[in-house]
Amino acid sequence: MVRWFEIKFCGGLMHLFIKAGTALFVTGLLLLPATAAEVAVSIDYQFGDRPSDVSADFKPTPNAALRFLRINTLDRFAVDAALWEPVNVDPAKTPLVISVHGSGDNYSKPPISFLSPALAAKNYSVLAINTRQHDTLVNTDNFLHVRQDIEAAVYTARALGYRSIVMHGHSLGNIQVQFYVATAWAPDIKAVVLTGMFANLPWKSRHMLVQNETNFSALMGASHQALKEERTKEVMPVLMQWFTGQQVPMTAQHFLTYRSEASSTADGTYWIKRVPVPVILVRDAGDAVVAPFEPYMLMSAATAAGSLVPKIEYKLLPNTTPASLPNHYFTNNQQPLIDAVSEFLQRQTLSP
Repeated sequence: MVRWFEIKFCGGLMHLFIKAGTALFVTGLLLLPATAAEVAVSIDYQFGDRPSDVSADFKPTPNAALRFLRINTLDRFAVDAALWEPVNVDPAKTPLVISVHGSGDNYSKPPISFLSPALAAKNYSVLAINTRQHDTLVNTDNFLHVRQDIEAAVYTARALGYRSIVMHGHSLGNIQVQFYVATAWAPDIKAVVLTGMFANLPWKSRHMLVQNETNFSALMGASHQALKEERTKEVMPVLMQWFTGQQVPMTAQHFLTYRSEASSTADGTYWIKRVPVPVILVRDAGDAVVAPFEPYMLMSAATAAGSLVPKIEYKLLPNTTPASLPNHYFTNNQQPLIDAVSEFLQRQTLSP
């Protein structure tokens, strides 16, 4: 009579032992399929040639080497990037700045274009990326998806050997960086630099850019209809007023995740208080895009009770020229911006 049985797994074999009285019998071997681990999704990168659309003045300097690479995100969006490094760099001992551009811009435009080589000359590496809303993709992206572009850049930096990371976001990139840092809580991210930063984009879009409730209601209606019909990636028939005064097209997913007060989370006054590292805000006094009061909204949120920000500072760069769009990119304040950012970095503990 069978008293008990025992099943043991060994590699791909299942061994079945049955004990009857004092005798031990091996009654059978059941072969199980031996399977190897599979990769469901990955982030990968490769270095390549200089892109043909990069201007001739975007080039290495005696103190800063320049390489180009393409990074594939988890959802397989191709992120083009430029890597600036000090000469004879040791990634393990060098802080790296990941720079994210503004609305419809790219890594070869100011302020990133001049800030990157300047920081590399001061012994900081810079990985500047083109997100999925660069150039002609402006106003088409989903705010929540840009996080994957930044995440891919961070993992690429780690794969290259960097152990100390600073996040930099300019204009629209500022809220994308805040969102990433506040939700990543990565120990190798040591500080955050925000330039030309707005405060609450949904509120700003409705009350400062559009300033037309009829137009805003039409945008809301069109975006919700597109959501119901699963057409959120398509450009809507309703245009939105832009900061330049022109009417611009956009997709429903962009409006709903950036501009709509009911559904957007692109609000710096919410995310900045959840950033657990030191922060600097830098604004050009001649900036016509970011209003003078907006940095103070961010400062107020970052210093409120319960905020995670250990320290924050605001640097306003003097500018006597009339307020303009070029001043949003620090065109007339290049060296002061370089100095403000590099001096802030020098004051931080950036060692791995």
